[in-house]
Amino acid sequence: MLNERWIFSDDKFIVWEAATVHVASHSFARGSAIFEVLSLHETATGPVIFRLDEHVRRFFRSAHLLGMELGITPEALMEQIKETVRKNKIQKGVIKVVGYHPEIALDILPPARPLSLVIFAVDPEKDLPHFSGDPSREAAACIPAWRKLDPRTVPVEAKASANYLNGMVARLEARKKGFDYAIMLDTQGFVAEGGTESIFIVKDGILMTPVAGTVLQSITRKSLLELAMKKGIASKELRIPPEQLLGADEAFLSCTPFKVLPLVRIEDRSLPGASGPVTQRLAGLMEDAIDGKETAFSEWRFPVD
Repeated sequence: MLNERWIFSDDKFIVWEAATVHVASHSFARGSAIFEVLSLHETATGPVIFRLDEHVRRFFRSAHLLGMELGITPEALMEQIKETVRKNKIQKGVIKVVGYHPEIALDILPPARPLSLVIFAVDPEKDLPHFSGDPSREAAACIPAWRKLDPRTVPVEAKASANYLNGMVARLEARKKGFDYAIMLDTQGFVAEGGTESIFIVKDGILMTPVAGTVLQSITRKSLLELAMKKGIASKELRIPPEQLLGADEAFLSCTPFKVLPLVRIEDRSLPGASGPVTQRLAGLMEDAIDGKETAFSEWRFPVD
C-alpha cells in the first residue's frame, strides 16, 4: 500500500503523505519538471534495475537541454535510486525520479537554483491496482489528429513534464475512438511515436522504427535495436509514412513499463499481435536479457543488493 512507501526527498526519506509541493510552485504552474521512469525486475538473483546508467545519463541530458542544474552527481543519484528501492523493500515495479522547482513563482523564468529531487518506487500490483501498464495484454492503436511536437519548438529529447501534454491529448482522442493507444505523426506527416511509447513495425521480416530527431531517445527502443543487431534480426531506422504503418505485417509499442506490447489492430487493419514471429522473438530476447540468461547484455542489469 502507498501509505507504507518511503520517498527520497533531496537529502532524506519521508513518508508518502509528506511528499507535497505548493500549488503556486513554478513546476506545478509552468510544467518545469524533468523526470525518468525506470523498471525494477524480480529475477532469480534478486531485484535488478534495467539500464540504470542510461536512465541517469538521460536525466542529466534533460537538465542540460533545459538549462537546469542538478545538485547531485550521476554516481550519487544511481546509488540513491538503489537505496530507495531497498528502503521500500520491493522486488519489482516502477521507479520514478523527478527534478522540480518547488519555489512559489509567477514568472515564466524558473528560480535560479538547483532542482529539488524526489525518488519513489512502487509495485503497481500492490500499490496502483488501476495502473494501465499491464505487460501481458495486446492492444489496438489509431492515428490521431494531433501531431508530435516539432523539435524546432521545444527540445523533444527532454523528458519534461510539459512536453507530455502532447501525448495526453493524443491518447485521449484514441480512447474516445475506442482504441488503447495513439500513434502520432510528426509535423512532416511521418510516423513519430505514441504518447509515451516508441513504435516498431515489421515488414517482410525487417524490423523498422522511426529515425531519431522528432522522437524521444527511448532507452527501451535503443535496447530493442541492440538486441536485433546482436541476434541477426534485420532492422532499419527510417522515416515511415502512415501508409507503410498501415501495411505492416507486425507492429508493437515499447516503453519502460512494458518492453514489447504487441498490436492486434491499427485503425481498421488486423495484425497477428503476440503471435507475430519477430515480435515474439524480440519479447523473448528482452525477457532473457533482463533475467540474465542473455549474458551478452549483462551490463543492462543493475542489482539492487
